[in-house]
Amino acid sequence: MTNDTHFDPVLAAYRKSIDNIDAALIHMLAERFRITQAVGEYKAKTHMPPADPGREQKQIQRLRALAEDADLDPEFSEKFIRFVIDEVIRHHNIARGGS
Repeated sequence: MTNDTHFDPVLAAYRKSIDNIDAALIHMLAERFRITQAVGEYKAKTHMPPADPGREQKQIQRLRALAEDADLDPEFSEKFIRFVIDEVIRHHNIARGGS
C-alpha cells in the first residue's frame, strides 16, 4: 500500500513526463483544430460537404498502421481518431450555419 504523503522520486519523474506529454497532446490537438476550422470555413465558402468519407477511411487505415508500428492498440487509435473526426465534422457543420 502506498502513502500519499511519501514522496517517491521515481513515481514523480514518471508523472512529470506524463504531464508533459498530456500538455503536448493538448497543444497538438488545439493546433489540429485550428487548421480543421480553417478547412471547415473553406469548405463552407466553396460549398463542399463537411465530411469526406473516403479521406476519413484512408486516415483511419493510415493511423491504425502507425499505431501497430508504435505498439499501440489499433482499436484504440481508431476510436480516438473517429472521435476527433466526428468533432471536426460537427465544427464543419457549424461553419455551414448548421448545428
